[in-house]
Amino acid sequence: MFVSLCKGFGAAFRWVLIGVLGAVVVGCATGNPPAPFAAASPEYNYIIGPGDMVNIVVWRNPELSMSVPVRPDGKITAPLVEDLQAMGKDSTMLARDIEAALGKFIRDPVVTVIVTAFVGPYSEQIRVVGEAAKPQTLPYKQKMTLLDVMIAVGGMTDFADGNGTTLLRTAEGNKQFSIRASDLIKRGDVSANVEMKPGDVLIIPRSWF
Repeated sequence: MFVSLCKGFGAAFRWVLIGVLGAVVVGCATGNPPAPFAAASPEYNYIIGPGDMVNIVVWRNPELSMSVPVRPDGKITAPLVEDLQAMGKDSTMLARDIEAALGKFIRDPVVTVIVTAFVGPYSEQIRVVGEAAKPQTLPYKQKMTLLDVMIAVGGMTDFADGNGTTLLRTAEGNKQFSIRASDLIKRGDVSANVEMKPGDVLIIPRSWF
């Protein structure tokens, strides 16, 4: 009877092993291509988003100069400027729009806009979900890399399959790439470090082994 049980267990184990190997083969066959190392665009300009703080400086009009937050609806309100759209613009574009609004009240206004707190529009934020130690949303920064992102989220949990991480690139029609986060974080393999793009989503799965 003991021999029969052992034979039964051995047969079951072989079927489980075959299933696992089959899943691995299928996964390799349908896997995503590696993420390209270079991704940042040299023409990138920071775009203002809800939650940003902007410092408005009106030359020779200190009473009109102040720091204001960008509201959740993407607009700002300042002296003589009501409900002006800021989201989706860079600081230069917003300065020109404020000049146009102030031009109704003062002659030839000269405005400078300085962004002092950075959140950015939702479409450009980096999102990290799954088995990150602290899943969260991060503002994109020029030349931001995978290593920068992993440091910001505190690395991965003990259950993470870091080398199974998927990069969803919304800027390229939700194209998917494979990421070797474990090789980078645990083995110090800098060849696994890649640049991020605005709107990237990192999906870190759970390891089942």
